[in-house]
Amino acid sequence: MIEPATLREIIATYAKHGWLLRRVLLSAGSRPKLNGADAEEYTIIDSETDAAWFSRPPKPGGVAWELRHLGGSPFALLENIDEFADNFETALTEVETRLRSAVQGKEQA
Repeated sequence: MIEPATLREIIATYAKHGWLLRRVLLSAGSRPKLNGADAEEYTIIDSETDAAWFSRPPKPGGVAWELRHLGGSPFALLENIDEFADNFETALTEVETRLRSAVQGKEQA
C-alpha cells in the first residue's frame, strides 16, 4: 500500500520530466488510504495492483504511456499508444497485465 505523500512525490518527479498523471490503479487495500488524498487530480480505477499511468506529449509513433508500479522497488513499463485507436483501452489493459505478472514474478523470487 502506498502513502499519499509518497504518491505526491512520484507525481512531482514525473511532472518535473514532462509526464502527466492520467490514471491511478488502486487495490482494495490502498483505495481507502488514498481516496481523499488529491483524488480530484486523477481518475481512480479499481485494480489488483497499485500503479499509476503517466503520459507525455505525442511524438511520431503514438503517445508515450508509462505504467509505474506503486509499491516495493520502482518498476515501470513504457508503451507508445495511439489514444484515438479503437483498441486504446485494450492496449492499456494488456500493459497492466504485463506489469502485474512482472511484479508477481519479482515477489515470488
